[in-house]
Amino acid sequence: MSIQIPPSPERRTFLAGLNSRLAGLAAIAVGSAAAAQGKAPVRWEAARHEKDDWLDKLPCKHRLIFDTTTPQGFGEALAFAGNYMRVNKADYGLQDSDLSVIIVARHHSTPFAYNDAMWAKYGAPIAAQAEYEDPKTKEPPVVNVYNSAEPGRSTPNRGTTADSLLKRGLQLAVCSTATRAFAGSIAAKTGGTTDAVNAELIANLLPNSRMVPAGIVAVSRAQERGYTLVKA
Repeated sequence: MSIQIPPSPERRTFLAGLNSRLAGLAAIAVGSAAAAQGKAPVRWEAARHEKDDWLDKLPCKHRLIFDTTTPQGFGEALAFAGNYMRVNKADYGLQDSDLSVIIVARHHSTPFAYNDAMWAKYGAPIAAQAEYEDPKTKEPPVVNVYNSAEPGRSTPNRGTTADSLLKRGLQLAVCSTATRAFAGSIAAKTGGTTDAVNAELIANLLPNSRMVPAGIVAVSRAQERGYTLVKA
């Protein structure tokens, strides 16, 4: 009759450590063999979609994208974008054409990519949906306040208008999903149809504006293509 004596705790610890080290050596050996055969380690790369290729067609020495979801954020993005362009020219000798600067207008910042005609016509329902009032009049705006340099209107863009930056190459990526939501709210209050109002809003975007399927998707795709993200 034989008696088996269980291994001591110290021996069990030693054996467990040995097995772990052997497993690690085996993994290294497999990796070395793959390298010897010319097989590079698998590296994740984002899929490319033709719908997003416009991001690569802009000047590309430096790429910057702002994600905005509120009226306040849209104004701040204009101020920061103006500073970015100014410093790159003054301190780095770069031209506006060397910079790709995009502001994404989504959620409640979306209507600030619409022109004055849309604010004059639909200012009340737009303001209600965006939860915004003209800081000067305390009423629903009748113009796009971020495209107005009128004195006395205290806005976070600090006098840097959308138009002034759009003329220098700023691009706007406008959320289609949010635009349709605004169209639905406007239609409900004016007796129109969502499709008709949606088409009207799209036809009245500021210059250099592009409708994107969803603002959040544009933010993600831009980062996958080398854009630095700033949240405003």
